[in-house]
Amino acid sequence: MNKRVIIISIGAIVLIGLTVMKLKSNKTEVDQKIYIHDVTAAILVEATKPSVHTFESSFSFLGTFEPIRQNTIGSDANGKIIKLNIEEGDKVSQGQILAKVDDEMLQLQLQNVEVSIEGQKNDDSRYSNLIKENAIAEVQVEKTKLGLKSAEIQKKQIQKQLKSTNITAPFSGVITKKMVDLGSVIGAGSPIAEITDISNLKLTVNVPERDILKFKLNQTVQVSADIYGKRQFTGKVTNVSVQADKSHNFKVQITVKNTNQELMAGMYGSVSLENSKSVTALSIPRKALVGSSKNPQVYVIKNGKSILTSFNAGTSDGEYIEVVDGISKNDQIIIKGQVNLQNNSNVKIAK
Repeated sequence: MNKRVIIISIGAIVLIGLTVMKLKSNKTEVDQKIYIHDVTAAILVEATKPSVHTFESSFSFLGTFEPIRQNTIGSDANGKIIKLNIEEGDKVSQGQILAKVDDEMLQLQLQNVEVSIEGQKNDDSRYSNLIKENAIAEVQVEKTKLGLKSAEIQKKQIQKQLKSTNITAPFSGVITKKMVDLGSVIGAGSPIAEITDISNLKLTVNVPERDILKFKLNQTVQVSADIYGKRQFTGKVTNVSVQADKSHNFKVQITVKNTNQELMAGMYGSVSLENSKSVTALSIPRKALVGSSKNPQVYVIKNGKSILTSFNAGTSDGEYIEVVDGISKNDQIIIKGQVNLQNNSNVKIAK
């Protein structure tokens, strides 16, 4: 009987050992099959070289819509925020109370100085009667009057401090950033929020020297936003730079009324010029553009890598952008696949 038990036990141990070995073998096989991402693998992209393009009589200049008014709202009071009436995205009106700083100590100081003023007034009245009877020195009366005047000045100072515990909106707009929470302790000058007024926006564009004379102050121009396609908005030229940059481009600022707030700060925009002569220039497809129109950039392929390259843009007609400088006619410009790229990524042109 004991012999049989021993044989069964040995068999079980052998079976367990074989099972463990099989599991380890399977794990090794699985580990060998795990896919390891090759960070050096080339990313497929589409590319093209700059070409000569004719911009017809109606063409546009690129820019980005920006708010004319954008302020950081600060506190003039010290203390704990006991009321906070804002969240990011809230529309607020000029003078609206956005936050309240604890004013309990100031209220007590005000009560104290008001009691002092009342006492000083009583003393002044009593001393004025006594001086008529020569029962008190005139210097005492003057001292009381000065004390009363000092207390009234102190009261005005406390009232001003109390007013500053109500933090209000300097103008109507939208809260674009909230920097504090309920219960935060702040000091004078501490920022609590950022407010942006988008009822009027500015569009700043770079205009080549050959076209700058076409823009005049207070000139009415047609402005469009990429997101709205061919729909146009009316703008007015509010500033024309008197000095060109190194690329001989001039900055022109156009103000656009945005009463219905259909346009948003940060959107791409363009201003159109009518009745201009056709211009033939080196250009690239607009879809190659990455980054902002203030600092236009593209990916240029060099030695199998994507190199983020800045360039100066000129005229645009919605499909093509003029290259003023920064890109040569032999450069390979990536026009598709940019979303997967970083500077210096390995790339391969799809065939």
